[in-house]
Amino acid sequence: MPGIIHIQTIASTIFFLLYSITILGLVLVIITENRNPLKTIPWVVVLLLAPGVGLIFYFFFGQDNRKQRIISRHTYKRITKRLQEGRFPQDVCAVPEPYKVLSTLLTNSNQSSLLYGTRITVYTNGTDKYRDLLAAIGQATHHIHIQYYIFCDDEIGRQVQQLLIRKAREGIKVRVLYDDVGCWNVKDRFFKEMQAAGIEVHAFLRVAFPKFTSKVNYRNHRKIAVIDGKVGFMGGMNIADRYAKGTAWGTWRDTHFKFEGKGVHGLQASFLIDWYVVSKQLLDDACYYPAARVYGDNIMQIVTCSPAGQWRTLLQACIFAISNAKRYIYIQTPYFLPTEGLNQALQTAALGGVDVRLMLPKRSDAHSVNMASHSFIDEMVKAGVKVYFYQPGFLHSKLIVTDDALTSIGSANMDFRSFEHNFEINAFVYQQEFALRMKQIFLQDAQHCECLVPSRWLKRPVKQRLAESFMRLFSPLL
Repeated sequence: MPGIIHIQTIASTIFFLLYSITILGLVLVIITENRNPLKTIPWVVVLLLAPGVGLIFYFFFGQDNRKQRIISRHTYKRITKRLQEGRFPQDVCAVPEPYKVLSTLLTNSNQSSLLYGTRITVYTNGTDKYRDLLAAIGQATHHIHIQYYIFCDDEIGRQVQQLLIRKAREGIKVRVLYDDVGCWNVKDRFFKEMQAAGIEVHAFLRVAFPKFTSKVNYRNHRKIAVIDGKVGFMGGMNIADRYAKGTAWGTWRDTHFKFEGKGVHGLQASFLIDWYVVSKQLLDDACYYPAARVYGDNIMQIVTCSPAGQWRTLLQACIFAISNAKRYIYIQTPYFLPTEGLNQALQTAALGGVDVRLMLPKRSDAHSVNMASHSFIDEMVKAGVKVYFYQPGFLHSKLIVTDDALTSIGSANMDFRSFEHNFEINAFVYQQEFALRMKQIFLQDAQHCECLVPSRWLKRPVKQRLAESFMRLFSPLL
């Protein structure tokens, strides 16, 4: 018996030593990766204070894949080269002077071409968006490309699915991309029905143990539809009933856009790059980029960001736009967990006399994220940022508009996850007319908001503020 106890003691000691070495080794790896300290510290704290849970969470959510390439430079250039064809002379694509540096930044860090003359239709409700999306799909004659973070098996999802199946049986080439994590609660048979009809369907970065387990934290949050290379849709709405019918506790306020013209080519390139990642099919034929009509004088750049690659392009662009605003900055976002650079940019702009307005949902679909967001609002209101809480339901719109000149629209939220973990897509539009349109939509939404009173906000219960501050510690991981 003493011998058995002795062996158990030795075994326990060895296990403890190996476990400790593993945890300390991970801490050392995290530190030497030279990440943002705001992200490093929470991981170190979790690993040291709750090593068992921390080890599991790090394995699934913490590994840094930014140095990995998901697509070769050569393949990327082959897919995007079509964007350079049929370009307008430089004097036609003249970006307004204050934003020439921004356009250069987006070109250098993201190879984002200047796209001229796109017609943009704005949707502020799901009913109108789905009506036009279904109509465009129904009119397809060559190909249909669909990419959504969430593609639900509900009434709206079934309508889209059945129409895609019908078009595939008519001989139209249909390709569908969905995010594996975003569609975890969708049964496989929903997508297999499409495959049986001849539709090519792929899950993006499928999470399968153990190979892709570390990829669970890196999700494709883009919402793109391209029909015949002539009509495109992008924005904040997925394929699900709630975007049209709302939730049990209110309406779902979102924004989506239809592109016609050159801007569609930018959406096409983004889709085909993601398609290559999951299928290894290189689609760079001219038929996917048909000659584009000119619908107006706007100029835009389609900008993507992902956890792979050297630059956090969308974060850099947002900080630039905020830092260079002279009169106003209006922002809508469902989740507000800003990086330190973004936090400082907003405060600096407000303290400098710029009219900074931030619109958030009064009630969120993610309670922990909402609590963490509230801790950042203290600093905003102290700096003079005007904060609005949207009351009728959930605000899911993503918008930045500044100085009646620049507008950023797309899928990215103003949080760590969108800027550092997700695959996102935004359009930067350089045009006064469009900026004024989006500004007016913001002001209309503001009529349905509670304007935060700083003196009351800063006096909320201490218990609530402590809980919010605690959740803020984990904001880089939420």
